[in-house]
Amino acid sequence: MKLSDIYTLAISMGIEADPRGKAGVEKVLARRKKEYDELPKSKKDEYDPEDLHNPYSDSRILLGKSDLEVDKVLAGIDINASEVLLADRLNEKGEGIDLLMAHHPEGGPLASLHQVMEIQADLLANYGVPINIAEGVTRDRIGEVQRRFSPVNHNQAVDAAKLLGLALMCTHTITDNLVYQFLENIFQEKNPETVGEVMDVLKAIPEYKEAMKGKAGPIIYSGADHNRTGKIAAFDITGGTEPSNLVYERLASAGIGTIISMHANEENRKACVKNHMNMVVAGHMSSDSLGMNLFLDAIEKKGVKIIPCSGLIRVRR
Repeated sequence: MKLSDIYTLAISMGIEADPRGKAGVEKVLARRKKEYDELPKSKKDEYDPEDLHNPYSDSRILLGKSDLEVDKVLAGIDINASEVLLADRLNEKGEGIDLLMAHHPEGGPLASLHQVMEIQADLLANYGVPINIAEGVTRDRIGEVQRRFSPVNHNQAVDAAKLLGLALMCTHTITDNLVYQFLENIFQEKNPETVGEVMDVLKAIPEYKEAMKGKAGPIIYSGADHNRTGKIAAFDITGGTEPSNLVYERLASAGIGTIISMHANEENRKACVKNHMNMVVAGHMSSDSLGMNLFLDAIEKKGVKIIPCSGLIRVRR
């Protein structure tokens, strides 16, 4: 596959799994195009043209020509300078790696992670929170995340890959969307009635089953096995990073009884306890692996070989 084809497929799969729906994503892109067209030339020069075609600012080709033929990918949850050196060393031994693929963003995609958090407002609206309230309770957190990542050394891995002549891309929200869709579908299908049954559903998924062997499987953060679930929401799965702790009161008022989260901080756990909500944390690396696997399967079927590294639990479906 050409690098451009891998990238185009990634965007397409991300949009198909997006909680806003394909029509909702098209509206987002149309608004961006209108805003761009109305910008003065000086501002257009500052605009990332990829934002007009790719709705996910944290998912990009960072290095590599679009017509690069990719036969083998070194894929991991994080691609840092150490993984770049690993790829170079493997190539010295004849492995023939053409592309490094990270789940977590690096470079500009990391600096602009906050931009994908607008998905959280739409998710809240999907679960019954009025959109004006949803936007209100997410706005401050988006600014906080922007400030948090602003001073970070964004290009460390990118610079290492550039010096060694390696192509690099990341697929953060794209593959998080795939996890969201997968979990929403499986919980609708299995319809667990208790938190214990939620845990059983998760533990039957290969990535979570494997994570349990390393003591990193699903955990109940709020609630107990015997608690009834009420309405289940795979809320903190996509949308950049952890939401504001203000969202849980709104979700509880909208009728949500159980949150399925990828990972959660202590403030968010306490908010669930305060609002009598169950919270099940599925697991970070295992959830990221699930999303990556769903995409990697698609390119593997087109002839691309995958070498997993950096915490990726590789499972083929």
